[in-house]
Amino acid sequence: MIKINQLNKEFESRVRLGIMSVLMVNDWVDFTEMKNLLEITDGNLASHSTALEKSKYIEIKKEFVGKKPKTSYRVTQTGRDAFASHLAALEKLLGR
Repeated sequence: MIKINQLNKEFESRVRLGIMSVLMVNDWVDFTEMKNLLEITDGNLASHSTALEKSKYIEIKKEFVGKKPKTSYRVTQTGRDAFASHLAALEKLLGR
């Protein structure tokens, strides 16, 4: 039987759960697309993505396309493994 404290605290936020869910099924996702998919503010996306990057769960790429800055995200293998473990723990908690 799994205990609730075995869930990954990094994924408690609905925004972080959303970021990881989007990145698990897409390669690179840009800032605007992610913001629109999750219906969140620029600041909200920036702070949560930075936290996930610090945990080495996502990679953030900043570049210029023409003269415009472009930020993109992708999940790392560490993030993929951690999120899959988190989902498996949730399923066990729910008795599935």
